[in-house]
Amino acid sequence: MSEMHQAPNRRSDQEAMRRLIEAVAKNLDRAAFGELFDKMAPRIKSFMLRKGVSADLAEDMVQETMIAVWTKAGLYDPGKGSVATWMFTIARNHRIDRLRRDPSARFVDIDDFDGASDEPAADDQLAVRQQNEGVARALAEIPEEQKQILILSYIEDVPQSAIAERLNLPLGTVKSRMRLAYGHMRKSLEKLT
Repeated sequence: MSEMHQAPNRRSDQEAMRRLIEAVAKNLDRAAFGELFDKMAPRIKSFMLRKGVSADLAEDMVQETMIAVWTKAGLYDPGKGSVATWMFTIARNHRIDRLRRDPSARFVDIDDFDGASDEPAADDQLAVRQQNEGVARALAEIPEEQKQILILSYIEDVPQSAIAERLNLPLGTVKSRMRLAYGHMRKSLEKLT
């Protein structure tokens, strides 16, 4: 079930990154910058190493990128992409500038750019889609009164006591139906694996 929560987690991670870059832009917040550095520096270094940059040069380029992030934080536009995408673009541009300054360096065409994506890998997307389809099929197989309680609880995030009030049912009945629904869902999902 953890894969089903990846999209909300990714959104919350992106939101956290956006708050950090805003804190840097508006307040020159060193703690926020430190968090950005801790999250992104290893990813940027890995990107540089995958592009054939030496480990020492990759470290230098991470530093250059992070200095640019510090000085240009106010230029980040959330409408144009995530903070990570913006930072990788800065890193890529620093790499290209470095390659242009060093004629002996191997140059790879920009079309070869394969920066980290905020999108999950295709096989992860397929697995999540298959799991979601399995859950939807399993949900379709359970009785309507149990399905209604599961939807209120897990999709609408309504507490059991509020479900009982909303459906005018005793709390024990809500808990019992939820337990039965879990049993049905478990059996249906076990058939899929």
